Amino acid sequence: MKIPELLIPAGNREKMHTAILYGADAVYVGIAGLSLRSQSAEMLLADLASGIKDAHAQGVKVYGAVNTFARNTDLDLMRQIIPEVKAVGLDALIVSDPGMVRLLGDLAPRIPLHLSTQANTTNTDAVRFWQDQGVRRIVLARELNLKEISEIAAAVPEMELEIFVHGAMCVAYSGRCYLSAFRNRRSANQGDCSQPCRWEYLLHESTRPTEPLVLEEDERYSYLLSSRDLCLIEYLPEILASGVVSLKIEGRMKSSYYVAMVTRTYRQALDTLIRHTANYRSKPEWLDELGKISNRGYTTGFAFSEEKINETSPDIKYIQTHEPAGTILEYDATRKIILLDVRNRLTAGDELELILPESTVKIDSLTMLDFNGNRLATAHGGNKVYFPWEGRAPVGAMIRKAIRPKAEDN
Repeated sequence: MKIPELLIPAGNREKMHTAILYGADAVYVGIAGLSLRSQSAEMLLADLASGIKDAHAQGVKVYGAVNTFARNTDLDLMRQIIPEVKAVGLDALIVSDPGMVRLLGDLAPRIPLHLSTQANTTNTDAVRFWQDQGVRRIVLARELNLKEISEIAAAVPEMELEIFVHGAMCVAYSGRCYLSAFRNRRSANQGDCSQPCRWEYLLHESTRPTEPLVLEEDERYSYLLSSRDLCLIEYLPEILASGVVSLKIEGRMKSSYYVAMVTRTYRQALDTLIRHTANYRSKPEWLDELGKISNRGYTTGFAFSEEKINETSPDIKYIQTHEPAGTILEYDATRKIILLDVRNRLTAGDELELILPESTVKIDSLTMLDFNGNRLATAHGGNKVYFPWEGRAPVGAMIRKAIRPKAEDN
């Protein structure tokens, strides 16, 4: 069985390091000003160059997203930075706009091009068309099911195919949404989505403003705006059988904790599948781990249906049982302590776990120390604290804490 690539979002250098630490085969990053994410999830070329050097040293590929719906000014910017883009050593560029494809084919022909899911490629002839334009890989539209994906892979075996297997689902077709621009002038198609599809709405008839229509789910789900998150970890054999070469995780705007947990869980599942193909079974603990990061409930999206509406529930906002406690800055093997950069408020006695690439280990939170060795009762985001630890603890590893039910907080 051919081992597929596990492709992880890396919105900044920290997330890139996290993805590499927890088992990514490749990461994708936004090129400043030209990707479909805000500035907080893009990287300047100077920072990207050092990140690529670190990634390549670990055998990890780096793809740069320039998949904005390009206007003339965007193409002008691309022309200006192409010399720097060539120099940083990217393994591929992710594009969606035909003008950008043409421009890069002329000015940077040696850099492989990957076509974004935003291009909504849904059929074999479209794949052949993009192949004629020099595209090396296509991220297929999320609206395709696995049967359709298999048919495309069989018809055009020389084209690399990539699909999303985990992460947020957009209400719009192939992510082309205008709702954010309409509601508050922040365009999703220029990387600044405010996610108004996640807001709560009431529908009422104009002459009856105090009588809102209550939406109730029927046996075929509900159909308004916000989808559950995609999760296909239970169906990796079917996905690999479809012929795709890359499994993509959504989430350049998500936290380093999200990157760590999703990368580690899918890495473990893929490695298990490759080692034990004949008797492979998805482990319940993998889905349980994915339930410990923020999510809106999970769905298989369109993978097993012709045109499935992604279900949502009015009762589901965001589900999360754990949150990041912080990131390890250093481990002192002589003193047997770890230094933690705190992200969320900690209290002595919190249920803490160290997230290692291969395992999860409990941390003694009662012994939380300051720089002078004094015990602390609490610590806040931005603080740096010590915990005793005798095992291995790589720099950049995450520690998480269980979220206490509200009743306990009162």
